[in-house]
Amino acid sequence: MTNLDLHACQHTETAFRMLGKRWMGPILDVLLQRPARFNEIARAIPMLSKRMLDERLTELAEWGLVERIVDPGPPLAVTYRLTARGEGLRPAMEAIRAWAAGSSQEEGK
Repeated sequence: MTNLDLHACQHTETAFRMLGKRWMGPILDVLLQRPARFNEIARAIPMLSKRMLDERLTELAEWGLVERIVDPGPPLAVTYRLTARGEGLRPAMEAIRAWAAGSSQEEGK
């Protein structure tokens, strides 16, 4: 391979395959604000179906980004929060948020 050859980074490819799924960004954005219960997340992202929210939270937990905390009742309550690995996404999400805000300001000119 020469210095002119291009290649895709395996780690970046893996990250975008995981995080590039629809609704992952908004869910992570909500959980970066604070831990939340399922219905709080659902209210914060009204276009997201509860079935899809459940699927995405399960995937995020499987990837070690979110943990599901069962608060003993009564009443039984489940809270979702970012793990340390999930919190590691904060700088990237802040950069994406700033980039998106800049893009929308450019369009408004």
